[in-house]
Amino acid sequence: MDQTQLADFLRTRRESLAPADVGLPAGSRRRTRGLRREEVAALALISTDYYCRMEQRRGPQPSVEVLASLARALRLSLDERDHLFRLAGHNAPARTAVGEHVSPAVLRILDRLQDTPAQVVSALGEALVQTAPARALLGDQTSYRGFARSVGYRWFTDDRTRAMYPVEDHAALARSYVASARMAYARDGAGSRAAQLVEDLLRRSAEFAELWKQHDVGHPHELSKRIVHPKLGLLELHCQTLLDVAQLHTLLVFTADPGTPSHAKLAALGADPQAYLRDDVDPAWQAESQRVAGGSHP
Repeated sequence: MDQTQLADFLRTRRESLAPADVGLPAGSRRRTRGLRREEVAALALISTDYYCRMEQRRGPQPSVEVLASLARALRLSLDERDHLFRLAGHNAPARTAVGEHVSPAVLRILDRLQDTPAQVVSALGEALVQTAPARALLGDQTSYRGFARSVGYRWFTDDRTRAMYPVEDHAALARSYVASARMAYARDGAGSRAAQLVEDLLRRSAEFAELWKQHDVGHPHELSKRIVHPKLGLLELHCQTLLDVAQLHTLLVFTADPGTPSHAKLAALGADPQAYLRDDVDPAWQAESQRVAGGSHP
């Protein structure tokens, strides 16, 4: 680990960003160029003290999870991300079509959607980054570990995921998750993370195993989705998607028809996400997912 080079790299990347680059207001009392250290820390979901110690060439070696969060917060390119990992004494993550590094271009779009439920998901249905309204609408889907990071995996292993949707939609959603898993399995091959996820579900879920026999394949492209929220009730939403073909990431944006009850509910949620945070997601199950559902996975 090269603390001097790491500190200098973090500082120069921080100073190269304007607040508008990451969806923050510029403010009128900004004396130095770039982002403030506390702003980078907040974007990376780490403490300000921890980040400051890195820029001051102090502190322990950062974990790969922290580095991945910093790479997103600082809007690093893949080359810059790899350099960051090496300076911190880690091997650079493999560059695959199912990598977890969200491109700066997609993050710039997400930054413009901070009052809208929107999230970036991987090809396995793993939420990589969410806006605050998306966390209020769907729960914090970035906090799971192991295979449970995949919404398709949770669909077949935890009833709380199904409770977010009307019962009459369950059969179609189950089929779509299986079809998506088969496409990922076929693309990535035996021994891949997709294959391991499928093999685990075949052991754990009789429903998944039965649907797997039907050989449906394809990525779900829902034009609409109905979501049951504990504080807002039923929301009937449109689901727009933008595919990053290089990373196989999908940006999902939820909207509603103007003049409808769902539109009013979505507007209220976007104006004050904290007031509408879901209270029906069990943190204990999230912790348990780290132990039994595929192990830890950064």
